[in-house]
Amino acid sequence: MKKRIIQMIIAVLLFSVAPFMTTQASASTGNEIVNYAKSLSGIAYKYGGSTPSGFDCSGFTSYVYKKFDVNLPRTAASQYGAGTAVSKSNLQQGDLVFFNNLGAGISHVGIYVGNSNFISATSSKGIATVSINDSYWGKYYVGAKRVVNEETTPVATSEPMSDVYSDVPLSHPALNAILTLSQDGVINGYKNSTFKPENSITRGQTAAMLNRVLNLNANHPVQFTDVAKSNDFAADIAAMNEVGILKGYSNGTFGIYETLTRAQLAVIVDRAFELQEKADAQVRAASIYHDVPSSYWAHDAIIALKSIDQTKVFQTANFKLNEDASRAEFSAAIYSATK
Repeated sequence: MKKRIIQMIIAVLLFSVAPFMTTQASASTGNEIVNYAKSLSGIAYKYGGSTPSGFDCSGFTSYVYKKFDVNLPRTAASQYGAGTAVSKSNLQQGDLVFFNNLGAGISHVGIYVGNSNFISATSSKGIATVSINDSYWGKYYVGAKRVVNEETTPVATSEPMSDVYSDVPLSHPALNAILTLSQDGVINGYKNSTFKPENSITRGQTAAMLNRVLNLNANHPVQFTDVAKSNDFAADIAAMNEVGILKGYSNGTFGIYETLTRAQLAVIVDRAFELQEKADAQVRAASIYHDVPSSYWAHDAIIALKSIDQTKVFQTANFKLNEDASRAEFSAAIYSATK
């Protein structure tokens, strides 16, 4: 009987303290997440990194939360779709905080550590803690999500995707080129955190993006019949035409909305960055394409592009002269020409 009474007393005590224990566990989890995240401070930034050998921003948050049995989607944009929205005034330790610092939807994520600070993987300092309101991050803050007590599910993808763009896999040969040019403001993504790497580009877009690198000013306003002086690309088109990098047609038009072919891309980038002078003669001689005859008008520029390519985008057997140049190929060409 005495043993029975003792068992009942223990059961009552356990029941009475259970809510307190649950609250304590919930409160301590955020603090534990923060402490663990801080223990990784100083680890270098690495595109696509998700281990202590190097992290990108969502790789870092995924790794930290996985230690606490919380499975997050892989990209910053996808993580923004997890959990419950939290106002800035109600942030707690362990909340995810999100930013749009590349003009392409959600492009950065970190972990709130308290006192208006957050920790994240940054390309400049690696894993570091900064103020959520500092002069840089303050203007790019988007929102926060609480995932500590949420059941989150990983996004099913055939392969790991870029931290910034959900449609650019980490295995894409132009990944570094795309991310570098995006960070430099040369080529932008779309509002839904996609890049659409295989989309073609127009001659007007090409002029504008090239001039974001070259920063040339035209001496005269645009004169083409199909380019209004009020067009966003008018000044860039005029500048590119004046220096002979991207010229108009004999009928007085520029072809602002025409797509750019791969052969035209090679010639234009050659004119802008003098690829043939940069290309080593021996390497250039070995850089042949089966579908580019030596007599082809763009032959030298195409071969020079292949020889200076740092992305492997152009390291193929055939060049496919007349196919439209894609946004990824443009990025690879400019990246290789300017590095």
